[in-house]
Amino acid sequence: MTADIIESDTPRLRLRQWRDRDLAPFFELAGDPQVMEFLLPLPTRADSDAAVARTRSRIAENGWGFWAVEHKASGEFMGFTGLNSPAAELPFSPCVEIGWRFARKWWGHGYASEAARAALQVGFGQLGLREIVAFTAWNNTRSSAVMERIGMKEDEDGAFDHPLVPEGHALRRHRLYRIARPQG
Repeated sequence: MTADIIESDTPRLRLRQWRDRDLAPFFELAGDPQVMEFLLPLPTRADSDAAVARTRSRIAENGWGFWAVEHKASGEFMGFTGLNSPAAELPFSPCVEIGWRFARKWWGHGYASEAARAALQVGFGQLGLREIVAFTAWNNTRSSAVMERIGMKEDEDGAFDHPLVPEGHALRRHRLYRIARPQG
């Protein structure tokens, strides 16, 4: 079954379904050790393309997911932002998470926060979600800062060891953030 695909625009960005032309810049982004500092591991091109195929499939099935983010003025692929139901069994499952990843070229301009706010609007407005979570490696201060800028609050009791990160690895410990649908 195929759902109607939800897309979203902000003043500077377009959150949309992935296109074949996104594959090469996504692989470049995913191969940047600085972008991937808190993620495991650096993918091969086949792994990167397979991740995009899975993401496209989820969007086609659900109508939403981790959308490709396009810079409206230039038409360039920037990265992704969106919503996802994690496949891993997490201590707070079932849940819908918000996530993002942008090429370094786009860092420091508020794009991640702008795109994430649009994803939250879809989640709360169109999908009617009651809560959205986010999580990141304990020491990923850049992502934690975005989470806080978009109104998420750290769950003080929510620290957890991510089950997909090997035991003893420096990135295993994660922080959990939450945001509830606004009342009114």
